[in-house]
Amino acid sequence: MIPHIARLFELWRIAAHYRLDTLVPAEELPEKARHALALIRLHPAAWSSKERKNPLKLKEALEEMGPLAIKLGQLLSTRRDLIPPEILQQLVLLQDRVKPFEVNIAKARIEQSLKANISTIFARFDEQPLAAASIAQVHTAALHDGREVVVKVTRPDIRSQILQDFEILQWLGASLEKRLEAARAVHLSEIIQNYRQVILNELDLTLEADNTRRMRHYFTGSSMMYVPEVYMDSKDVMVAERITGVPISDIETFEKLGMDRKDLAEKGLTIFFTQVFRDNFFHADMHPGNVFVETLNPSHPRYIALDCAIMGELSKQDQMTVARMLLAVMNSDFLQLIQIVHQAGWIPPGTDQDALSREMRRTVGPMVSKPMHELDFAGILIQVMDIARRFHLEIPPQLMLLLKTLVHVEGLGTDLYPELDIWKLAKPILTEW
Repeated sequence: MIPHIARLFELWRIAAHYRLDTLVPAEELPEKARHALALIRLHPAAWSSKERKNPLKLKEALEEMGPLAIKLGQLLSTRRDLIPPEILQQLVLLQDRVKPFEVNIAKARIEQSLKANISTIFARFDEQPLAAASIAQVHTAALHDGREVVVKVTRPDIRSQILQDFEILQWLGASLEKRLEAARAVHLSEIIQNYRQVILNELDLTLEADNTRRMRHYFTGSSMMYVPEVYMDSKDVMVAERITGVPISDIETFEKLGMDRKDLAEKGLTIFFTQVFRDNFFHADMHPGNVFVETLNPSHPRYIALDCAIMGELSKQDQMTVARMLLAVMNSDFLQLIQIVHQAGWIPPGTDQDALSREMRRTVGPMVSKPMHELDFAGILIQVMDIARRFHLEIPPQLMLLLKTLVHVEGLGTDLYPELDIWKLAKPILTEW
């Protein structure tokens, strides 16, 4: 039985009203995807809509659809190489410029969560939000001892909507697994279930506070990244040290300050690989709205770790498998790559490993020795998923969060310094590890 039919019809109505079908190049989609896109035009809201092909309304549409749609928009906002500029401008706003909720509601949630009046907790509380995103919004304030802080407050009534939307996604995932081998190969239902837990964890700010403290411990004394201190936290509120920084997307400011963008990009990638392989605790929500740079000393900038709500961890076996696979790719040793995949248990018995090796060489080979601006991780991942489908490979769902993060990292690195050689930077880190 289809869950939450009324909600499905509401999403259909929103897509039709804003004519989201006109923003997608249908001619480049597979036939089944084109048919699905055509369903939008069948809703009566599409017949009277005046929003035909209006990218300026995309942000508004995704906001109306809810937090999961906003999350999708945030992911797409890192793909400057794939998304047209007029659409990208709207998606970027979803990083921290979502429509805020009323300050009186925010204050009430703070007082209820921290069990004290606003005036007791803060010497000053700024009512205008500093930022607003899919899960929460942020206000600036000052403690009575003079310390400047940011106050993160979750949106009201958000949990019920997220649970409802995930029930729809889980139904859709199960339906696709019954019909499509590709969905079964990547364990789509399990991926959706894992992502559901990730998002629900994001609603509990005590978990984000714990993640932030753990990350702060790992990078204590680091010259590459600073992690703000958390002062107070509850399920719906977190109060942390306020650090002034420049968004990673503000290339113009970096240029004005004379900062070395190559060095900054290399630091960012070094931080990522350090998190994955040294700490086994990586930031998995690295859209530009969560990545800032401290510029007090432009010749030695530091990254600022914000929004540690979604963090990833791998099992020791998967951690080792990923490291060995990356080294095999960097060495163009595709036979070794297949052996590693086989040892990991991803290749079913009876698979033609020679044919698989040829496909891997064709797909992964172009990645080797190419500068960052010529790479397309997202496109390569799609090809790898296609190989997984055709050869019945089973990719563990816990690796999907890492792959999503790699897409973010690629987008950030390409914007900052297009000629960055990710393989040259990563190889010594992986070899040492």
